[in-house]
Amino acid sequence: MPDLAQPNTGRHDAGCEGPALSGARAAVLGRLWGALAREPIPGIGVRDSGGGTLVVKLPDGRMLRGSAAAARPFAVMPPEFALDLDGIGHADPGPLLRALGLPATTHRLESELDNSVANLALARASQPAPDGAEPTLRRAVNQPDPLAFLEQCVVDGHPLHPCCRTRMGLSRDEVMAYAPEHRPMVELPVVRVPEGRWIGVDCPRELVVHPWQRDHVLGAYPWLASTGETIAARPLMSLRTLALVGAPRRHVKTAVDVQMTSAVRTVSPAAIHNGPIVSALLRLLTARTPSLSVLSEVGTGAVLIDGEPCRSLAMIWREGPTLAAGEVALPLAALAAPSNSDGRPLVVEAVTIGYGGDTLAFLQRLARLMLPPLLTLLDLGVALEAHGQNLLIVLRDGRPERMVYRDIGGVRISTGRLRTHGVEAPPLRGDLATEDPFVLRTKVLASAVSTVVGEIVALLAREFDTDEADAWARVAAVARAHPVAAKAGLFDDTLPVKAMTAMRLATDPLVDLWARVPNPMAGLS
Repeated sequence: MPDLAQPNTGRHDAGCEGPALSGARAAVLGRLWGALAREPIPGIGVRDSGGGTLVVKLPDGRMLRGSAAAARPFAVMPPEFALDLDGIGHADPGPLLRALGLPATTHRLESELDNSVANLALARASQPAPDGAEPTLRRAVNQPDPLAFLEQCVVDGHPLHPCCRTRMGLSRDEVMAYAPEHRPMVELPVVRVPEGRWIGVDCPRELVVHPWQRDHVLGAYPWLASTGETIAARPLMSLRTLALVGAPRRHVKTAVDVQMTSAVRTVSPAAIHNGPIVSALLRLLTARTPSLSVLSEVGTGAVLIDGEPCRSLAMIWREGPTLAAGEVALPLAALAAPSNSDGRPLVVEAVTIGYGGDTLAFLQRLARLMLPPLLTLLDLGVALEAHGQNLLIVLRDGRPERMVYRDIGGVRISTGRLRTHGVEAPPLRGDLATEDPFVLRTKVLASAVSTVVGEIVALLAREFDTDEADAWARVAAVARAHPVAAKAGLFDDTLPVKAMTAMRLATDPLVDLWARVPNPMAGLS
């Protein structure tokens, strides 16, 4: 099979000169600056701050200087943001990385940063101006698919990853045709698979293909015959997972041999095996957590090549959330997305509509729905990767009602710990199984607390002038009520956060690396 994931390093940001491009460069540079300030990156070992300036010393003695505040997680960069490298200003992250000359594999990341800037500029330039009309959360209630509508409001991607909009392998036209921030509808071809060439779980012998795969992959397999059928769908945040237009509660995860953020988004043989059986396990366990449910992966399938499931020709059917009248669901990351009405983050609408501007009441309610079930499952031996894309919140009139988790591949499971609680885990494949308590608690803390709660607190502080110490005190009060919070490390001096830039510079960029950040709940146990 040809190598279909070769980087498209061309910067397709033509037409994005001006505010969109300068803002995108600043946003990606800010994420890179934060990573250089906190992550275990080879060649960077001395960091010093004073007078509002952070100084990073390079191995050859040069100094990289910039705003210390800009290096904080979730900081917002002004369009003119730049860093100083021994008296030379740098406003573009790719050229800066080249200039740093770190003793690591940087060429790959340089291209990814260029691509991220280009796609983020394209995303920002394509957004309609705020119209001053009805709040977006109220508009969503009347949409045929509220979830897809709100997911497609997300513009900037991952809040900490400098590769927040990397789509290596997609052309500019393909980005606009398939990426959710451009709000497309996509026609998914359906391919008939010959008998003996299919492995599936509750999935008929037909492969739903992303059109990118049709154009770039299927030509190598002429025996995969088109049925002539296509399925209209809307891409969700992950681009390769889509909600069916005719059946919004039916989602399909397709294989796309394109690197988005940190990985090529194919579907592994382990995911084909694990999806339905781990879904059943999570349904059993979340019966103990009334505020959290799971979107089950109800069917999986893959084409067999040389007797093995092909990760480039595979798919997963997943449930969408069930919503009552007046409810909307959105990923927690979408709370940072700009409102169609006034351009402010959607969390502003939720707090204003639901709580009359009382940010602490909103945050406390969210924490009560979120932290106890995650800690209960962790105590049982199941760690959910509850980051802003995987964890959904259901709102009614701006008020959080319940949480919903999706993405089985991000789960980590201790079969031994489950067994001590009288639960027998199913046979697992791939990297889901672990008995390492560090891996389990880090998976939860880094995703749910450092990233999700951290971003929401930062948003509330920026938009409402909420005191961050008061906000974290409310979160800590909720956590204290759970018997395993302290044991899980929720009140330690530091919290883990994924070191995504260090991972991109590593020899194996898919092995998890972690950084530590100060814990605003330290000492509040």
